[in-house]
Amino acid sequence: MRIEADWISDPATQAVMAALTQDGGEAFFVGGCVRDTVLGFEVKDVDIATPLWPEEVIRRIEAAGLKAVPTGIAHGTITAVSDGRPFEVTTYRRDIATDGRRAVVAFSRDIADDAQRRDFTMNALYADAEGGIVDPLGAFDDLKHRRVRFVGDPVRRIREDYLRILRFFRFIAWYGNRLHPVDPAGLAACATEKAGLAKLSAERVGAEIRRLLAAPDPTQALEAMAGAGVLEAVLPGAHIEDMPELVRLERQEGMEPRWIRRARLMTDAELQALLRLSNSEARALAAITAALARPEPPAARGFRWGIEAAEDAELIEAARGKPLSEDWRAEIARGAESAFPLEARDLMPPLKPGPELGAALHRLREAWIASDFTLDADALKARL
Repeated sequence: MRIEADWISDPATQAVMAALTQDGGEAFFVGGCVRDTVLGFEVKDVDIATPLWPEEVIRRIEAAGLKAVPTGIAHGTITAVSDGRPFEVTTYRRDIATDGRRAVVAFSRDIADDAQRRDFTMNALYADAEGGIVDPLGAFDDLKHRRVRFVGDPVRRIREDYLRILRFFRFIAWYGNRLHPVDPAGLAACATEKAGLAKLSAERVGAEIRRLLAAPDPTQALEAMAGAGVLEAVLPGAHIEDMPELVRLERQEGMEPRWIRRARLMTDAELQALLRLSNSEARALAAITAALARPEPPAARGFRWGIEAAEDAELIEAARGKPLSEDWRAEIARGAESAFPLEARDLMPPLKPGPELGAALHRLREAWIASDFTLDADALKARL
């Protein structure tokens, strides 16, 4: 079989492949770029595998007038820069020691060694410079039927890197086929080895949870995670019974998935410690939480918390059983665009700067919100 895609025929891509394959050299596209092209997903990164040792890769790349950056040379990875675009070129490898987080590798000349150390069969597919598929493990049938399976013994693959437990469920969310059950051998291995997740940093766990919850419909993956005890291990107390309804509402309302909305639906736990949120994520989560804690009309929520947090709160409540109003999104937008007609200086005199002024401004602001933003400045000052 041969795959065709713009990224393959791109002159920048072909320049790298030509440099690596001249004079009898070998190089193959590998992993995500092949997988995603077959499945019709957008390809964002192009990875290349080769039997050439890193020093030879650098020599060939530079001889072709391209830039070679030794980004991971100890592990066999060189970044080739062609027309400003990065291509990760990695020498075939085999693992010789692992500790559940990282591996000690040895370089290899055999593509089968390289395929055997990959996590899932759908990632062990290669393609030559013309797009011809190379399938050392006979894995193409798994990819075609969207079966997420570990390469070889699932327990061994997991013990090489416990993050593969979360990757297994993330791949089910993005690439799995909901018409077929989750691979029983992989699921059993994840359940057996879940204690190893404690070895992972919150940053690594958080990155996988973000990507899993951003899938169009993560329900099957979350159900499998819960059944295996993995969800409780990474998000204690999380519940998923409302997720199918949230996904349905998102689609009904034309809303893009938001991982943080889905996370807040599942749990009230402190996610900062569990997932290492960025400052912007922490602020977004705090706004959703505050909006949920204060039941109000959509317009008031839009004014207080902004469009995204208000929409997330409304969707979460709707997934839990509260009906959405017909014009809920327009009302949120109206509230977000509304401007309180008073400033502190408008109340001076009679008031002076200080706590009394702040309290008065707060009371008037609340009265204005309660009036559905109808009270003007004069009416508010009359109340003062």
